[in-house]
This record gives sequence, structure tokens and C-alpha cells, in this order.
Amino acid sequence: MNVFFGIDLGTSNCAVAKAQDGGEPTILPITQVLTPHGIGEKDLLPSAVYIPASGEFPEGVPQLPWEKNKKSWLLGTYARERGSLQPDRLILSAKSWLCNPHVNRRDPLLPWQSSTVTEKWSPVQVAQRLIEHISASTQALAPNQSLHSCVLTVPASFDETARNLTLEAARLAGLENVVLLEEPQAAFYAWLEHSGSNWRSQVQSGDLILVADVGGGTTDFSLISVTEQNGNLALERVAVGEHLLLGGDNMDLTLAHSIAERLHQQKTELDPWQISALVQASRNAKEILLQENAPDETKISIPTRSSRLIASTITYKLTKEETHSLLLDGFFPLTKPTDLPLPRRTSGLREAGLPYAPDPAISKHLARFLHRAAANVASSPQLRSLPRMDERLKNSPILLPDAVLFNGGIFNSPLFRNRLLNILSNWAQKPVRELQGARPDHAVAIGAASYARIRATGRGIRIKAGTSRSYYIGMESAELAVPGRPAPLRALCVAPQGMEEGTSASIPNQTFYLFTGETSEFRFFHTENRAGDTPGTLLPNTNDLEETVRLQAEIPPPPGHAPGEEVPVEIESHVTELGNLELSLIHRPTGQRWKLQFGVRLE
Repeated sequence: MNVFFGIDLGTSNCAVAKAQDGGEPTILPITQVLTPHGIGEKDLLPSAVYIPASGEFPEGVPQLPWEKNKKSWLLGTYARERGSLQPDRLILSAKSWLCNPHVNRRDPLLPWQSSTVTEKWSPVQVAQRLIEHISASTQALAPNQSLHSCVLTVPASFDETARNLTLEAARLAGLENVVLLEEPQAAFYAWLEHSGSNWRSQVQSGDLILVADVGGGTTDFSLISVTEQNGNLALERVAVGEHLLLGGDNMDLTLAHSIAERLHQQKTELDPWQISALVQASRNAKEILLQENAPDETKISIPTRSSRLIASTITYKLTKEETHSLLLDGFFPLTKPTDLPLPRRTSGLREAGLPYAPDPAISKHLARFLHRAAANVASSPQLRSLPRMDERLKNSPILLPDAVLFNGGIFNSPLFRNRLLNILSNWAQKPVRELQGARPDHAVAIGAASYARIRATGRGIRIKAGTSRSYYIGMESAELAVPGRPAPLRALCVAPQGMEEGTSASIPNQTFYLFTGETSEFRFFHTENRAGDTPGTLLPNTNDLEETVRLQAEIPPPPGHAPGEEVPVEIESHVTELGNLELSLIHRPTGQRWKLQFGVRLE
């Protein structure tokens, strides 16, 4: 019997699921170190790496069944717990570093700014180790099953460099035939799988579905339109959001700092070590107090370090009312659709590190996404032709959904689901419903396994999606030089939003000239808001685009040409079967082709 696998390589937790020819996909347990002397299985693998100090584990770190050689690091549940006491030795959120264009993502830079760790890891290396661990655990539990061909999920908001680096990490981990799938789509495939044929009773042609994915470290939005083809319901993604470093981890920090402030008012001061322990304790308390039948309060214990034989602890009673007020009003305030997030500060100096969202109000980020989604649909005749789309654009400046599919651990709590539905219903001035049957914790892995099976067998509903953005190369305009004024930079569309796997696009009637024998560099841009642009569309400036990385190509002289000579080339884009974008330069007279290489940092 054929077996298909899906991996959720999460910012905070990873999961793996398998699907067979018949039956619903299931989550597989992942073997990991749980205590200093205990190994066991859990459904989730924390995306945490801990690098111990010399002599911290005299007998060496605990070994897993498949490990042949001693290693000097820990990964998973115990790594996260141990690292809460030594945060400068703990690597978290490496996935977010994969899409940070301001660093070289192959450089050993994690744990970030740690002065105690001598051998650091790169974001690619962390992703590689997580995938290796999941693969080894799966094969140890089922020796006849292999993950060499599977679906691996990424945020819809990942840029092309982050997607390529994810594939690179998978190859380094020994997985050669990996296909990428966006996480909101994976969550939707999981819902389709769980609902079976009944999914058609929850939606109808013309409906617009918001997939709201709030995980431990990131927030991701997508809109999916329900259409009709040959009398059958079909699905098409119409918009994706920007990459937001905002999620459950921010909530843990909010609770921890609030508790620390209350203790300060009571003349109890916490040192950085205790604050780190408090964050871990706040995460556990949050999960208790957000349950459907949560207790009125829970006790938080903060250890102290002393020379006494029995160390004392500081205790704090965190109430359900306090938790709900802090998290609901702080992250899901009852805002208006015109309330947008605070802009990112534009000071002359920016501290290196992750570009966290400056405004914690997820409801404001959602309003911004729905505004940008409306602009994206309005730019594309194809998207405007979808059922009820013109009507929506005429009635509201934002693209309001009819229903919401929730994904991400925080939405296990009905508190957050109900608040977001309330916000959207107020904006729409009519009820916005919840799609029933979501599985927030495991949906991405389950949906990835389901999609792997659909790809292999051809049986099942597929979401029409393609590339989530339109992509552009910056071009200096051919104008007369003016002293003190650089040549204006225009943007040439090389790959439109919605290009599907296995398709190519060339720029018609456009020839460009490059010098041979030297490295040429190109500035690369993208946007989620111009679905109507086609290959060859030339924008007068790059004001509304986001610059990501630099592209490079070194062109040796084709036959009959000397080094340093200009040669005519054409640009072609291609979306591979794995789901990543490739750009090539083609010299038509000789048929030679050179692939543009994506850089790993912006500067």
C-alpha cells in the first residue's frame, strides 16, 4: 500500500503525518529527549536546539535510538526546557531567520548575539537538523517507510530565497523529492480531508474563505474563493498576506512582563535568568487558562538561585480574567476596518535581528491584509471575474470573508476564535461563520500528507494557487545623466502572481544586453497586490514593491563572442514541480541558458 508523508516545519513546533490510499491521514509520534534521562514520543517536536556548555552533561547528552555517534547538542522538548534556564544557549525561531533578508542565512549566527556559545549554527543548518530528526524518527518507528518523497510546508509569505533554502535544508537532510506547500493551503486540505464530501454543505459558490493562521511565532492570512466549474465546486486562492513575526510567543512574553511588573510593585525584583523561567511558566499557564473549561486561576512558580540547600521559589497566582484581558485586548482588540497597524519605525539605525511586527494588534494586521487583498483582486480581470467579486469590491473598501478557517495553536481556544469572528462580523455588518472541523494543532502536517496523496493519485480537490506574488527585476531607465540625480529605477514583471507548478513564462518582444565574462547583479522585488501584471509589464518606479534579495549571473562569452562584449539575452521564468521559482537568461542565437542565482541577503 502506498504511503504519503507531510511535514510541518513550524516556527515553534514540527509535526509529521502520513496518508495511505484509503482513510484519513494520521499524525505520527516523534521520538525525542523528554528529560535528562528519558526518551519518549510526542505528537509535536519543539523547533528548539540547545547547545550545552562544556561539562554540563558529564556522560554526554542523551542519545536517541538511531544515533551512532555522540553529539554535542539537544533538540526538541528537553532542549526547550533546558534552554529556558540558559537562553543564550537556546536556538528558537530559526524558521523566521530563514526569511530574514538582512543576514546571510547560511552563516553560523544562532543563538543570536550569544557570547557563551563557541560553535553557532546557521538557520539552514537548524532546518536541516529538524528534518533529519523527523525523518530518522519516522523510519525508526516504521523501518519500511521512508520520507524521501514528501510534502514540506512553508508560510505563504516566504520569499523565493527562503523557499529555496528550505529545499536546500531538505536535500542536506537526505530528502531529495520534496514538494513545497503553503501552510494556509495545507490547513485547508486538512479541513477538506476531515469534512469528506460534507465540505460542500458548509460553503457555496461565491463564498470567500479566510484562512487565519496564528502560530507560535508567525501570523499568516490567505483568502480562498469558492467557484464553480462544470457544475462542481472548485477553490482558488486570491490573496496572501505579508510575513508577520507575531504569534503565541508574543503572548507568553506579554504575560511574563505583566507578572514581572506586578511583582516589582510588590518590591520583588526578577533577574534575567528568572525572567526567562517566567516566560516558560507563562506559556504553560496560558495553555491552562485558555482551555474551554479553564480554572479561575493557576499558580506560577519562579525558582530562585541561592546557596541554601533547599532553594526558595516566588509564586504568583495568574487569574483567568487577567489572562483573557491582556491577550484579547492586546492582540485582538475590537478595532475598525480603518484601524491599521503602526508603521515600522524608520530611524536611521536599526538593530540587527529579526524584523518583529511593531504592532501586536492582529486585528489591525488583518484589516491591512483585507485592504491589500481588495487592491490585488481589483488589479486582475481574472480575479474580478470570480463569483460575487465585483459586488464585494463595490460594497466595501476591504475584501470581507463569509467564513473563517482557523489554524494555529492559539485557536484551540474558543476565546480567540469567537473574538475574531466578532470583529469580522462587525466589519461586514452581518454574521461571519466558522468552518467546523478544523484541527489547529496538526492541520498543516495532515493537509500536507493529504496533498501528497492528491498529487500522486490525481484524486481529490486541488486549490488553484500558483505563485503567491508577482515578481520584478529592477531596471535603470535609459535617460540622460543628470548631476546629483541617479537614474530612476523601474520594475519589470518577470513572473506574475498565480504561475502554477510546471509552467514557464517569457517576456515577449523584449531583448536585454549584458556584458560577458563578469558577474551581473540584479535587484529583485515582489508584491502581493498586483495580480493583474503580466510578464513584460514595466512599472515606472518600485515605490509599491518590496525588495528582497539580489540576483546574480555570470555569463561566459558564447561562441563567437569575446569577454567584455555585450550580448543580447531574453528572460524566462519557470515554476518547478517542487513549487519554487527559477529565472534564466537565454541567448537565442546559440540556445545557451544561464540561471540567475538568488542571493541569501539583501545588502
